[in-house]
Amino acid sequence: MSLPPLPIDDALPGLLAALDQHSAAVLVAPPGAGKTTRVPLALLPAPWRKDGRIILLEPRRLAARAAAAQMARLLGEDVGQTVGYRVRMDSRVSARTRIEVVTEGVFTRMLLDDPELTGIAVVLFDEFHERSLDGDLGLALALDATALRPDLKLVVMSATIDGARVATLLGDAPVVASEGRAFPVETLYAPPDPLQRLEDQVAAATLQALRTHPGSALVFLPGQGEITRTAERLAGRLPAGTDLAPLYGQLTPAEQDRAIRPAEPGRRKVVLATSIAETSLTIEGVRIVIDSGFRRVPVYEPATGLSTLETRRVSRAGADQRRGRAGRVEPGVCIRLWNEGQTAALVPFDTPEILAADLADLALDLAAWGVTDPAQLRFLDPPPAPAWAEAVALLQRLDALDMEGRITAMGRQLSRLPLHPRLAHMVVAGAAEGDAATAAELAVLVTERGLGGTGTDLVHRLDAFRRDRSRRAEDARSLARRWARSAGGSQGEPLAPGRHLARAFPDRIAQQAGGRGRFRLANGRQAALEETDALAREPFLVVTEITGAAATARIRGAAALDRADLDDLFAHRIEGDVRLSFDAASGSVRARRLRRLDALVLADEPVAIPDPEAASGILAQAAVERVATLPWSKDQLALRGRSSFLRTHLGEAWPDLSDSALAQSSDWLAPYISGLTRLADITAAHLGNALDGLLPYGQRQEMERLLPSHFAAPSGSHVPIDYAGENGPTLEIRVQELFGLDRHPSVANGKVPLLIVLLSPAHRPIQTTRDLPGFWRGSWRDVARDLKGRYPRHPWPDDPLAAPATNRAKPRGT
Repeated sequence: MSLPPLPIDDALPGLLAALDQHSAAVLVAPPGAGKTTRVPLALLPAPWRKDGRIILLEPRRLAARAAAAQMARLLGEDVGQTVGYRVRMDSRVSARTRIEVVTEGVFTRMLLDDPELTGIAVVLFDEFHERSLDGDLGLALALDATALRPDLKLVVMSATIDGARVATLLGDAPVVASEGRAFPVETLYAPPDPLQRLEDQVAAATLQALRTHPGSALVFLPGQGEITRTAERLAGRLPAGTDLAPLYGQLTPAEQDRAIRPAEPGRRKVVLATSIAETSLTIEGVRIVIDSGFRRVPVYEPATGLSTLETRRVSRAGADQRRGRAGRVEPGVCIRLWNEGQTAALVPFDTPEILAADLADLALDLAAWGVTDPAQLRFLDPPPAPAWAEAVALLQRLDALDMEGRITAMGRQLSRLPLHPRLAHMVVAGAAEGDAATAAELAVLVTERGLGGTGTDLVHRLDAFRRDRSRRAEDARSLARRWARSAGGSQGEPLAPGRHLARAFPDRIAQQAGGRGRFRLANGRQAALEETDALAREPFLVVTEITGAAATARIRGAAALDRADLDDLFAHRIEGDVRLSFDAASGSVRARRLRRLDALVLADEPVAIPDPEAASGILAQAAVERVATLPWSKDQLALRGRSSFLRTHLGEAWPDLSDSALAQSSDWLAPYISGLTRLADITAAHLGNALDGLLPYGQRQEMERLLPSHFAAPSGSHVPIDYAGENGPTLEIRVQELFGLDRHPSVANGKVPLLIVLLSPAHRPIQTTRDLPGFWRGSWRDVARDLKGRYPRHPWPDDPLAAPATNRAKPRGT
């Protein structure tokens, strides 16, 4: 077998020698070195292989098919003979096949079905630097499998990776490096116009590049929508002899193959691609790369249980991979649609998927493997604890795991289907109800973007998918039939799509809330539809896809859910209870009966209060929040003031009865308003009883001794003392009632003098003093002289200490 020379050839002897001596190796080779197609062929004659198969893992179906086709061409054979592939919805292998190119997800199925990997000699993990979740899981399980298969060999291959770190994970495996060959690529920068749409910038840059540089162009865009809009802008404007080819995951295999085939002789092409073309593929004739600088990535939010697609800046490593596409076969040019200075600000590498993905698949696969704790396996990066906990909780909700995290019989059924556990649960449950076919078709629609169109309503997409006669749709229907057969069950009447989807997405059942097109999901998140969308008027939906964040989240895929189906499916989880709450408008406690499904309120109606004691507690809480407005009597206010005063001056043995202190808890009031439901029903008597509870009899007696509520005046009057004033205990009293008193009144065993506000016979303040004897001997004469003329019927003696105290005026005529 004579093959054209490639840069990787120089590294092959070292790799073969490493595998002769070790069970694992790391191969680091730059893009274009030829590792994907040349390494499996080089291993065919290895003596340790015997007749075992070589498994080559690729992260994408397109790359798997392309690699198998290229190796078959080099051998002069058809795909399916020595070299074959297995990908989702497509497989071309035979009894002769010795090199199988499989996607990473397919490899996980192979491991779970046969943990010993019987008949397999070596597994090659290609493009491991992409750090897909399936790739990390496949390597962790393969490493664990070597305990059963010590002869199994593992090779991790990558263009850009920390080889030493991976080698350590593989048990200090040898690292083999290839220098590779890269033709020079000139890097140009075209800063964007912030007022221009991305598609307009890309189209303009593409047309300019085609006029200036030779060769075909590979244009990187975030997603299918941008590709479609850019194609519309380029239509009819490309130079003569230039073909336009989109390239993204939702195209049929034939359409994808057309995009990566070399241009016809004398022609060139423009390939509009997502990040699917960053690695693995060599598109012949490409000498121009135009990089928009963006990629679309799934981002999982453990708090909501949702994975949403977000458009993000490409990493520096990703930008370098894209740039390298222009120098695979000859010198080229890369035009980056950003400022040169922005390159340094890009994140160095893309985040490994295991650190940002939904881990439900991983958790179920590990449980099927017999592992409940991911720390039991060797991962390059361990799964984050919050996402792991969320995944386990979802699987328990789907009855796939028990409370200890072990796989259940249902979980075994789900793990046998090559689907996300949500969708597998939908298919298995659909089979139990006699309609596995519809459930499996919906699973295909959810996982294969673009089938049945791109509309929001999955019911309409399902109808369109069933009518679609394209090859892709036929393959998808065939796959759905296989899933349905795997799930078993008898054939019954078709069920509503919403009923099926609710089994897969119980946390994404949505209820219209806040107007047409606005919905609240069972997990508490908000999302919206365009008001003109037919689904916008539905009271309940099952949401399968959401884009955007919090306040701007948009529903991209959903189906109407019948209320009867909701009640039937989730009767065991719908909680009904009567809730009491305080209604501020009426100042009373009200009762409402609610039925809830997680964050959704299915029913809310007023009822009679069933628990008067609970109502009293709620009323008490509302009362203490308004403690200053309660109907306190004058004596109660004085009592509270005295207690607070004693607490300030004598310590915490005395209760704090200030407004702020009483507002801290309702425990002091609740027992004394039992049976009440309205603020207006609380009286001073209720408050008095509560104060008795706060100030027991013995303490009340002590208070009376230390802080009497009234002052016994020489005149015989009992005048109240105000303890709540800012200036301390205060006594307001007519001056004549204190005649003959030669000591200043005080409280607290004489420690605290009263502030005396001396009043005229008309009860108007005439003097304030804390030294009554000093007042008599000092300013009394001036005060008496001033008031004598105004109040002639009252005594104004020259010597008040010798005069009798009185609270009366002189008799008329005296």
